[in-house]
Amino acid sequence: MIGLASAALLLLNGRVAGITGIFGGLLEPARGDKIWRALFVAGIVGGAASVALLRPQTFQFELVRSPALLLAAGLLVGFGTRLANGCTSGHGLCGVSRFSPRSLLATVTFMLAGALTVFVGRHLLGALS
Repeated sequence: MIGLASAALLLLNGRVAGITGIFGGLLEPARGDKIWRALFVAGIVGGAASVALLRPQTFQFELVRSPALLLAAGLLVGFGTRLANGCTSGHGLCGVSRFSPRSLLATVTFMLAGALTVFVGRHLLGALS
């Protein structure tokens, strides 16, 4: 469904389905294309809400990290998104499928940074085990 939505947005609207950019466009006061952005975000939220109603066990989990660590991780992801001019959905799903050199490099960087973070956290610091 994500691939279909991404392809439809590109083919029908000429826009790349980068969630950060779509959501960020809702927050900028000067943009005139808020309706499709709001509908796209509503679809994401509505899809998750539908799954939560139909299969509530999907969202049952135990928080195994401290909220402060998760907050710091989220802030770092946001910083990386701004630094890379896009998120994993924009670069990884849409950019790679269009063979964008910038997106290929960004996606490799995301993956390497994630792997390195897990390796350091689990094997060198023992924090994630």
